[in-house]
Amino acid sequence: MSSDTRSIEPRYALYYAPPAQSPLWRFGSAVIGYDAETGEADGSLALRRFDAVRWREITAEPRRYGFHATMKAPFRLASGRVEADLRAACARFAAERARFACAGIQLATIGRFLAFRTASACAALDRLAAAAVAAFDEFRAPMNAAEREKRQRAPLTPRQRDYLDRWGYPYVLEEFRFHMTLTGPLEAAERALAEAELAEHFALSGADGPLIVGEIALYRQEDGPFRLIARYPFGGDR
Repeated sequence: MSSDTRSIEPRYALYYAPPAQSPLWRFGSAVIGYDAETGEADGSLALRRFDAVRWREITAEPRRYGFHATMKAPFRLASGRVEADLRAACARFAAERARFACAGIQLATIGRFLAFRTASACAALDRLAAAAVAAFDEFRAPMNAAEREKRQRAPLTPRQRDYLDRWGYPYVLEEFRFHMTLTGPLEAAERALAEAELAEHFALSGADGPLIVGEIALYRQEDGPFRLIARYPFGGDR
């Protein structure tokens, strides 16, 4: 008798994640129903406009990735690379950087989904994301056919297609827009309800202060949602 003993090839991502005890982390985790650091479900959001089943459907997509903002999009490890190499690179990358602050965040509509965006442009965030895209690309395995097909389902500009080919992700460098996803795609009427629901909770959350960026987070996905496996504090103050 034989059995399939193949292991699932993990994926990794470099994200911005708010500090674990911060109001922003607690609120974002409650919205999507999952704490990526503990790996536990979070059902603390008391909903008025949605039942729990529908809200879990609405937040299924961001729940797979955990609350975050992308710095280096998910990738499989390149041949010859191991997780310990990636962890060491994360530590070096963080040690060379200083913490900074951006204006507070606000609820925003991006296409058909809801997310947090910074209240105004933050060049330091753009520079951090661009640096992460380049610094960690040596750890990224080339896209396979399924990964490429998935990325190409969305309409891409010529520059975005070039970035997909070069960096494995189309929304980098000039195409990068900092955001922290809260829902999956919604039709206009339901999106308006969800926005009203989240706006009420956000106003009471205490999460609307300046966005402090003082570390990067390494996430890993195996056979379930992404988990936050390590935080790397920046090496100095700005």
